[in-house]
Amino acid sequence: MTEDGTGLLTIGELARVTGLTVRTIRYWSDEGALPPVARSTGGYRLYDAASVARLELIRTLRELGLGLADVRRVLAGERTVAEVAAAHVAALDARIRSLKVTRAVLSTVARRGSSAEEMTLMNKLARLSAAERRRIMEEFVEEMFHGLDTADPEIRERMRHTAMDLPEDPTPEQVDAWVELAELVRDPEFRTQMRRAAEFNAADRGHETPAGASMWFVKRLVQLAGQALERGLAPEAPEADEVLDDLLGNADHAAVLARLEASHNTRLARYRELLATLKGTSAPTYETEFAWVIAALRARVSKPNT
Repeated sequence: MTEDGTGLLTIGELARVTGLTVRTIRYWSDEGALPPVARSTGGYRLYDAASVARLELIRTLRELGLGLADVRRVLAGERTVAEVAAAHVAALDARIRSLKVTRAVLSTVARRGSSAEEMTLMNKLARLSAAERRRIMEEFVEEMFHGLDTADPEIRERMRHTAMDLPEDPTPEQVDAWVELAELVRDPEFRTQMRRAAEFNAADRGHETPAGASMWFVKRLVQLAGQALERGLAPEAPEADEVLDDLLGNADHAAVLARLEASHNTRLARYRELLATLKGTSAPTYETEFAWVIAALRARVSKPNT
């Protein structure tokens, strides 16, 4: 039934037509999203057929999660539905990522039985923005290589572009890894260890040394030490001299030992493992091979006359 045969609808009639409550329609009307087209002699708001269509659009936009401010902009022609939808998709994506991080943090807390303090720190670190996570790594790398112009540029670039971000849908293990990694790279002792390793790398190179030469040495070490391990060769055995000669040539054993001990330790191995966990990959640390070479060098450095 329409008001006085005019074809206009009261809020009650509009509610019956659309299935919405009178309270909801009145609220949207009060907020300016559904202005009445006229008033009855009694002062009641009246709406026409276009109002019904407008109301259906409002309902759809609201069900999709848009706020009334965006709804009013669409209805006023200030923004298109597509523009508002695109912006809302971006907002939803951000919200979904946040919820995934929340889920991962809570799963980690439940699994580890974390204290309130640990949970607070974990949540704070996990929620750092991607830009903030990049800044942490950039500052870490800059401190490591500052002033070391001869350090291997390939190592420098690899570290600078190392992923320090959480995945879109992080697992509890990846949240754990990110929190531990963020704490590790900000630890002064670890930063000192890494700086010392970078200084040794720079000291071993000249400006004419090809980029990536340091990586070649690592590959050669892993190959030769791996073969020695397969043969069951003990690091202190006389036959290990040949392996060291193939690897180091005439290099001073004590100097090489100092460099290996500085750049290959359990904390650095853990650093690599954490990065691999964040990337969802497995990264061999070759700790067994490095340990064999270090043990072989120690055996010989402790016996300088042999």
